[in-house]
Amino acid sequence: MLRPAVLLVVDVGNTQTHFGAYDGETLVEHWRFATVRTSTSDELGAALRSLLALRGLTFDDLDASIVSSTVPQLRPEWTAMAGRYLGHVMPVVGPGVRTGMPIRIDNPRELGGDRLVNAVAAFEKVGGPVVVVDLGTALTFDVVSEGGEYLGGIIAPGVEISMEALTSRAAALPRIDLTPPRSLIGKGTVDAIRSGVIYGFAGQVDAIVSRLRDELGEETEAIATGGLAGAIVPYCETIDDIDDLLTLEGLRIVWGRNQEG
Repeated sequence: MLRPAVLLVVDVGNTQTHFGAYDGETLVEHWRFATVRTSTSDELGAALRSLLALRGLTFDDLDASIVSSTVPQLRPEWTAMAGRYLGHVMPVVGPGVRTGMPIRIDNPRELGGDRLVNAVAAFEKVGGPVVVVDLGTALTFDVVSEGGEYLGGIIAPGVEISMEALTSRAAALPRIDLTPPRSLIGKGTVDAIRSGVIYGFAGQVDAIVSRLRDELGEETEAIATGGLAGAIVPYCETIDDIDDLLTLEGLRIVWGRNQEG
């Protein structure tokens, strides 16, 4: 059983919701489930309770929480769930939440909470300049300066979006699992798609990171995260590290900064 003062961190993505329990600075456990945009606070509470029970935890073990969400309609549902079942206020990463990172873009309110906490965690981990490459529903690049300022980012269609568009618009092409191709030159339709997707996105990542290093300096670190990083990054040449838990760590850091006087 965990000792007291456990923090729940929740990252609500377009495809999956990833959450974890921190005991101090230690991530004790983390879980994923499919994001359902119509979920109610009660349904979220039921899902959370079931997954916590796999580790022998209950709602009473959670003393605090924080959430970032790319799905606007789920933000009030998560905060309502926390109020009803956890008995505390769950802050939402966004305007009014202290991050310790100056945001140097035209409209800071446009910046997604997940991208911001990724930037915070990356700078805390390796310093700056640093680029976070998130291979999720979208392919995003978030740039932090040497002095720890969020400079801006790049957004492109992600792997899943591209694959869905390809198979939906080309009736003869099958849906595939994103496993490594047998060779660069596909000997069949499935391997040809796999090769195009994996090497195509790896090349896109390398091209953009290289251009960013031309602008920021060759010492710029590149950290990859997101559900599909494991499939694409092995074929990249510019990524220094993969950190699947970067967003959760950023949420923990941001929560801590909002507890300081």
